[in-house]
Amino acid sequence: MKKLIIIPAYNEEANIVKTVESIERDAVGFDYIVINDCSTDRTKEICEEHGFHYVDLPINLGIGGAVQTGYKYAWENGYDMAVQVDGDGQHDPEFLELMAEYLETYQVDMVIGSRFIEKQGFQSSGMRRVGIRFFSGLIRLMTGKTITDPTSGLRMAGRNVIELFSKDYPRDYPEPESVVAILRKGLKVAEVPVIMREREGGVSSISMKKSVYYMVKVTLAILIERIRR
Repeated sequence: MKKLIIIPAYNEEANIVKTVESIERDAVGFDYIVINDCSTDRTKEICEEHGFHYVDLPINLGIGGAVQTGYKYAWENGYDMAVQVDGDGQHDPEFLELMAEYLETYQVDMVIGSRFIEKQGFQSSGMRRVGIRFFSGLIRLMTGKTITDPTSGLRMAGRNVIELFSKDYPRDYPEPESVVAILRKGLKVAEVPVIMREREGGVSSISMKKSVYYMVKVTLAILIERIRR
């Protein structure tokens, strides 16, 4: 089984070395690709200096475009599984083999690493937990499926989801919307408990100023996805 780790990176010069080194140490059997989303810091130069595998985007595509680039790479290079691991140090590569075993054993299409099943490690800020509970309820209303951590970026996809996401993936704040899309297609999504860390640096894709826009945009996108499908 060919397994790929997609590392979307925007201004992650403080964390990218530690992230890749932890993958090389703790995720044996996985390949990786850093998607440098037109960073304005030294992310690209650091990847070059350390000989990391990377794709350098000529313009900033945002988190959705960066991750979709990784899925395109996975699809075109014949990977059976692809998993997103953020470049900010939040995701622990030690859980990736567990996720891969679960996906293969139970023949599901996507496995989400959830911080809220066993409620260990960093649990996000209070405001974000409110938003997470809102999206969890909205997804349950739209699909009948309970997803405890719908904004988790630690998600492992099988070959059919890789193909789907390589062709169609939300541009920004993609996690809740894309989960609804694959559930509406009748694909199987499961969650496994993981422990996440607090981000160690870099730039979050959701600032306080963007929180209201995030809630409205993702809610409308999920509702439109429900109608469109």
